[in-house]
This record gives sequence, C-alpha cells and structure tokens, in this order.
Amino acid sequence: MPKTKYVDAHTHAHFAAFKEDYKEVIGRALEAGVAVINVGTQKDTSAKAVEVAHEFAEDVWAVVGLHPIHTEKSYHDVKELGAGGDEGGFTSRGEDFDYEYYKKLALDSKTLAIGECGLDYFRLGEGSKKRQAEAFVSQIELAFDVKKPLMIHCRDAFSDLIEILEVNKAKLNDKPGVIHFFTGTIEDAKKLLDLGFSFTFGGVITFPPKAGQQAGAYEEVIKMIPMDRILSETDAPYVAPEPFRGKRNEPAYVVYVVRKLAEIKGVSEEEMADQIWGNAKTVFRL
Repeated sequence: MPKTKYVDAHTHAHFAAFKEDYKEVIGRALEAGVAVINVGTQKDTSAKAVEVAHEFAEDVWAVVGLHPIHTEKSYHDVKELGAGGDEGGFTSRGEDFDYEYYKKLALDSKTLAIGECGLDYFRLGEGSKKRQAEAFVSQIELAFDVKKPLMIHCRDAFSDLIEILEVNKAKLNDKPGVIHFFTGTIEDAKKLLDLGFSFTFGGVITFPPKAGQQAGAYEEVIKMIPMDRILSETDAPYVAPEPFRGKRNEPAYVVYVVRKLAEIKGVSEEEMADQIWGNAKTVFRL
C-alpha cells in the first residue's frame, strides 16, 4: 500500500451507482494512494457514508448532512438513491432537517464534516429558497456545535449563500470548511476566502472550454486562490475527468484532477498533491 498522497475530498462511492462494487472501487483508490471522503446527501446516504467508512481501517471517512435539493420534492437520481418504480427514477419527498439524527452521525469518529449542505437554485419549487436557507443555517449551527467543518454545495446562488454565511459568521469555526465543486466568480471566491473557506475542484477543470466560452476563465479563478486553500475532488459517480469523460467516475481518478491543478498553478504534480494532502489534514483535522 503506497503512502497516502492524494485525497478525494468529495465523492460518493457509497451511492447506488456503486452498490455492486463499492469495496472494489474504494480499494482501487486506496491502492493508488487516494484517501476517500464519502459525502452524504440525506439521511440514508449519510448513514451509509458512516457505515462504509467503518468497513475500512484507514483513509476512508464520511461527511453527513442534507443536500439543498432534498429539502423539498425532487427528482430521484437512480445513481444516488437507487432505482424505484419503473427503474427510471421518480420524485422523492422532501426531508426536514433532523438535528438530533444528524448530530448522532456527526459525532462518529469517522465523520469529518457536515454536508453537503448549502443552496441550489437550479430548479426551484414554491418555498424552496426558504426551506433551503433554514436547513442550511441549521447545519451551520450543527457544525459549530460539534466543531467540525462544513461541506458546502452551491449552484446558481452564491450571493445568497455568502449573505447567509456573513450573517452567521459568529457560528463559523476557525476552519469553517469547503466550498465543493466551486463554480463562482473571482469576487465570490475572494469573499469566501475572507470568511476562511477552502475550495474543491473536480473533473470539469480537465474539459476543454464549451463553444462560445472564454478559454481559461475557470483557470483564472484557480490561479487566484492560494495553494493552501485548494483541495481535489471527483464528485463520483458524476463528472469524470478526461480521459474518462462520460463514464462512471470513481475516486482513483482524482489523480487526473491533481495533475491539471498542478499545471494551472505551475507546480509539479507531487508538490500539488502534497499541498492538497496538507490542506485536507488542516481543514478536516486528520
């Protein structure tokens, strides 16, 4: 077993997409020197993340929390929660954030953070913003209560997210957590840096720019963020990096993300990997 060198700071190798082979998938990551942090999205997947973490002696951890899309009725992703009904997915009922349920999971020795929580305005139903905000604030409070960082999801909602974090600044820990799969602007990043947050980047950074999109725009954000605030992720089973684009993603592929981050930051892959591992140890108190 190689010395741990890489870390997939946000993955879902415990999701239904890996039901038949999660042990093999995580085993491949560990053999490649990749530490795995499985992130929950609601009650069942949070509990499963903790359960899976305990199946491995080391370098596999959990994050527990309620994803903003699960605070209301939402499309049931078969990769996440498994097939239902006609095997083609269905609309799942929304979940109220159960503070005591998640606190019990949060206090487990294998749990590193609270999340993924935050805001997602990509698809909004009636009352969505209010429900999302309430669940997010409750998870900010839980993270402060158990003294563990936040794992934040944000889609099309950075101004509201930053406002909530600033209003609740007194409830943020010294190392408040991570903005996963960051897609905001340089100005958003600066405000979040000022609040103490770090950022994860995944396979999308290896993609060529979309038609009509300015080449290098995303890279400019990464160049601006200090090395000691950057982490790598896969968000598996989603968004596999080149050369696996379009296939099921898995934690072992985080190596390709680190390689691209090193290229963007103008350092060696080894230096980037070592820096990210050090960052992960700081943020998650490993």
